[in-house]
Amino acid sequence: MNSFDNSPFRGPGGKIFLIGFMGSGKTYWGSRWAAKYALPFIDLDKLVEERENKTIVQLFEQNGEEYFRQVETDCLKNFPGDGPFIMSCGGGAPCFNDNMKWMNEHGTTLYLSAGPEFLYNRVGEEKDKRPLLKNLAGSELLSFIEQKLKEREPFYRQAKIILPSGELNDNSLSSFLILNF
Repeated sequence: MNSFDNSPFRGPGGKIFLIGFMGSGKTYWGSRWAAKYALPFIDLDKLVEERENKTIVQLFEQNGEEYFRQVETDCLKNFPGDGPFIMSCGGGAPCFNDNMKWMNEHGTTLYLSAGPEFLYNRVGEEKDKRPLLKNLAGSELLSFIEQKLKEREPFYRQAKIILPSGELNDNSLSSFLILNF
């Protein structure tokens, strides 16, 4: 029995899907919370990279976004995890191929919500790893984040729980889930 079994939250099947814009902290907090509750941590982008034997940037450049989104959906919906886990999903994953609906039906979705300035400060130094931001800088980057966030927000807001990224800590997951289950 792991510490998740004794926790006051379990959700549908114990599957937790972290969603939100790039730079919102999905991978950072997901891996920390998974370690705290002795759960497997899965990074959807890493699953895609392993399956395709290419980086996300290479997939975008060589095969295009549409191909990437299809592989991403396939990896999400066919992940063989039967027990509880925490999965960090790419920033666009909820917005394509009915993925948000599927995640809500198969687990607990948590939106790590953050404003454009917070995200700008987090992603600016990692542009080479983020294909959608690769050629943007300064006010152009901030405008892009604002626009994409506006487009994606209707999908993100379908999450079962919304957590403000700037206020997260090691106990945030249990605090918010206790209040919502």
